[in-house]
Amino acid sequence: MAHLEVPNVVFRGVSACVPKTIDKNCDYPMDETDKAKLIASIGVEQKRIANDDTCSSDLCYKAAEQLIADLKWDKNEIDCLIFVSQTPDYILPATSCILQDRLGLSKECYTQDISLGCSGWVYGLSSIASLISCSNGSLRKGLLLVGDTTSKTTSYKDKSSWPLFGDAGTATAIEYEDNNQGFKFHLATDGDGANAIIIPVGGYRKRYSNDSLIYKEYEEGIQRTDLDCYLDGMSVFSFAVSKAPKSVNSLLEKYSIDKDSIDYFTFHQANLYLNEKVRTKLKIDSSKVPYSLKNYGNTSCATIPLTMVTELRNVLVSNNLKHVGCAFGVGLSWGSVYFETNQIACPEIIEY
Repeated sequence: MAHLEVPNVVFRGVSACVPKTIDKNCDYPMDETDKAKLIASIGVEQKRIANDDTCSSDLCYKAAEQLIADLKWDKNEIDCLIFVSQTPDYILPATSCILQDRLGLSKECYTQDISLGCSGWVYGLSSIASLISCSNGSLRKGLLLVGDTTSKTTSYKDKSSWPLFGDAGTATAIEYEDNNQGFKFHLATDGDGANAIIIPVGGYRKRYSNDSLIYKEYEEGIQRTDLDCYLDGMSVFSFAVSKAPKSVNSLLEKYSIDKDSIDYFTFHQANLYLNEKVRTKLKIDSSKVPYSLKNYGNTSCATIPLTMVTELRNVLVSNNLKHVGCAFGVGLSWGSVYFETNQIACPEIIEY
């Protein structure tokens, strides 16, 4: 088990940005009875869809600008920026470099891209917290920008995927602080399940060709190209229902954290049926498990911070809270994190 304790860092704020365009599942072209059952199962009534000119970095940029303003941070004092996404601007250069310049940060700013989907916020948080912690104060302020425009990699003709996924970008602010207990993590990976969630063509293992644009029908209502995401729903369900509760319990047991002391358990917003299985398996009261699925869908790596902003903002800005976040999915990878917040900056949801 990969456990990690990162002291001397503090959670300062979180923000989120979504596209203005709303895509309602009630308008999706499929049998009305089947559609009603699908919406009830996944818990998604609508989600936000980016236009052709909007990338994940645009949404993260807007979230970061607002969070920096609310924190009244001097941009020249932001020492590091990590961008987590599987829908970057380009194959190269790294999008984090572009965001450093676009945000007007110092040229001495450390930047890095991380390619991860559903577990990306937890993994990204472990990376930026570790970086700041081990610097012993040389790096004091950092931005974790996490987002995906999954609609660009999902076929509208695929009823098993399109109704589920939405787009979002988020920003999380982390700062060095002596003697702060920081963050505690459990992290894990199983690449043997890589084919369970995959875009099979378009990288360098299988490069793009004209055939990559041809739609193939796999069953009624499921058509996609080789450039669209394939999701093995049953395999992912079995994986998540097994691994997520074990990850949370491993974290709590390793660091002797009282489960009843946690104010909120914020999980990756996979789908309502799956998430409720995880919640009931962990025997957590529903009042402690917020959901943003209804209005925003599954936004890949952005789901945990997006849910914090949309569902917990009022208590985040006014209370001292104890949190556990747990994320799981593409990779396959999964992880959990324990952290505390103390009246943090949390702007209202931004539309772009």
